[in-house]
Amino acid sequence: MKLPTATATATGGRVEMQQQSRKVLPDFLQSVNLKYVKLGYHYLISNLLTLCLVPLIIITLIQVSQTTDLEHLHHLWLHFQYNLLAILTCSAFLVFGLTLYAITRPRPVYLLDFSCFRPADHLKAPFQGFMERSRLISDFEDSSLEFQHKILLRSGPGEETYVPEAMHSIPPQPSLAAAKAEAEQVMFGALDNLFQNTNLKPKDIGILVVNCSLFNPTPSLSAMIANKYKLRGNIRSFNLGGMGCSAGVIAVDLARELLQVHRNTYAVVVSTENITQNWYFGNKKSMLIPNCLFRVGCSAVLLSNKSVDRKRAKYRLVHVVRTHRGADDKAFRCIYQEQDDAGKTGVSLSKDLIAIAGVALKTNITILGPLVLPISEQLLFFATLIMKKLFKADVKPYIPDFKLAFDHFCIHAAGRAVIDELEKNLQLLPSHVEASRMTLHRFGNTSSSSIWYELAYTEAKGRMRKGNRVWQIAFGSGFKCNSAVWEALCNVRPSPNGPWEDCIDKYPVEILT
Repeated sequence: MKLPTATATATGGRVEMQQQSRKVLPDFLQSVNLKYVKLGYHYLISNLLTLCLVPLIIITLIQVSQTTDLEHLHHLWLHFQYNLLAILTCSAFLVFGLTLYAITRPRPVYLLDFSCFRPADHLKAPFQGFMERSRLISDFEDSSLEFQHKILLRSGPGEETYVPEAMHSIPPQPSLAAAKAEAEQVMFGALDNLFQNTNLKPKDIGILVVNCSLFNPTPSLSAMIANKYKLRGNIRSFNLGGMGCSAGVIAVDLARELLQVHRNTYAVVVSTENITQNWYFGNKKSMLIPNCLFRVGCSAVLLSNKSVDRKRAKYRLVHVVRTHRGADDKAFRCIYQEQDDAGKTGVSLSKDLIAIAGVALKTNITILGPLVLPISEQLLFFATLIMKKLFKADVKPYIPDFKLAFDHFCIHAAGRAVIDELEKNLQLLPSHVEASRMTLHRFGNTSSSSIWYELAYTEAKGRMRKGNRVWQIAFGSGFKCNSAVWEALCNVRPSPNGPWEDCIDKYPVEILT
């Protein structure tokens, strides 16, 4: 895979990077597929009944209140008084309408709290130590070592990211027992902190969703959690595997759907990735990149559909939009677990990854836009769209300003290039991508849990205010792009023992590209 070259220098606490060339995202906001616009408006049309009935009722009440013909009202009263059939018919329609509304109305889903695992200091992997251990492993050729060093310098992770215990051994010991130990350490660490902060008893959990892409033992990770915390026997547990870095949003979406069916219950979503058995010990460059990017991390999120929990909840889930590009062969294979020519297993990243991510993101935000953008932005957007599509006018497409829809952005910390291109194409300010850059620098790419480390960063900085909207967006193998939109229900304070508790005053650090 042909990759761009870069040079880097370090002075004090500043990291300066110069990039000579790079493959950029397509300018996806300059083109719109009309069918995806229709999909977005399908969400609005599904609420058309409510949107039409409410104004109609208000207008009717106003008209009745302004009626001065008392004789007409008296005749109407006599008609209903002596017409039992009409009264019963009206009552039946009223009861039916109210019942239909109560049944079909989505139950609000509240986020009470979440926790992100912070590993022990002895698991940190500074660049020098990382390269020294790599040299001591006889599997890597000199060119592979040099390639990994360049990726470390230019891809965004800092000197304090974490790798699992097995990778600190010489030689590494990626055994099944070590992989299970890593999974238990991160999952139980995040859950212990979540239960402590929320005073939730594990037996109160009705739904458990765990996602981990590359490590799926038997019994499952969800079963390991059920055994550890002695969860109740009728718990509805799910274990999602192979779904990549966007699986955290998928897990939240699954929990949301289950909370629409099962009343008055709690759902816990655990998102992690396992590094121990998925380290690549070969020399294929496209498969070496994950060694430099992916690091230890885990998040645990507590959701509720209980109306009484609104008062103590941090956020309300507003929208989830999922996009899947698996029908396209290039998209399907752009992140692909396979064996190299020497028979060594790893995950290969295609040179087309950034472009494929751009196409998936274009589709996703085209559906999401009508749900979140203010009407002024939508009118400008569709006016230019109609002029271009129907009248073939040579007009520049209007680029919607998503900064008017969201106050905070949690872009999956996949790597510096991805964050750079989203910042450019969505016309975001450096402050909007600060949480993503700093999460990548401090914790590396923690896969599906990275968006929660970013949200924790925003909370730790004291920036989350009541009414603020947060856009979590993640990419994953398949290829998928998924979005979740949350609304803050209060001025959110960071929970105790958060991942940034010991270092938030040091951030943001300056990273010059």
